[in-house]
Amino acid sequence: MTHTSVKAVRAGLLAALVLLACAAPARATTGHLAPDSYLLLTVSQGETPATAQGGTLLRCDPPRGHRHAADACAELAAADGRITAIPAKDVFCPMLYAPVTAHARGTWRGQPVEYTETFPNSCMLAARTGSVFALDGP
Repeated sequence: MTHTSVKAVRAGLLAALVLLACAAPARATTGHLAPDSYLLLTVSQGETPATAQGGTLLRCDPPRGHRHAADACAELAAADGRITAIPAKDVFCPMLYAPVTAHARGTWRGQPVEYTETFPNSCMLAARTGSVFALDGP
């Protein structure tokens, strides 16, 4: 009759578990495989972009980062991340010249985004860019 020690049985079981763990197939991911989409947004008074550090980070996978993140991300998704392709809203803006410059930098689904545009006033900014640069207010 063969006698096996407890240590030998444990070592054998441990080796079998290690082999099984290495041979197990990798788990499928349950999330999306698209790269993260994020933009660092700034709005500055005048005709030049803000040079100071800061701004608002809009993240879209899932939407978060500023007050209207869900709306901004939906508008960007409909425009394939191109701010210039966001449909303009049909609004009446005052004929007041108080320029504001909007700047966005980041990535949209893995593609780099760099956007700067100066608008005659904040009403025109909101009409042309929707919720993306709606960083203040309700």
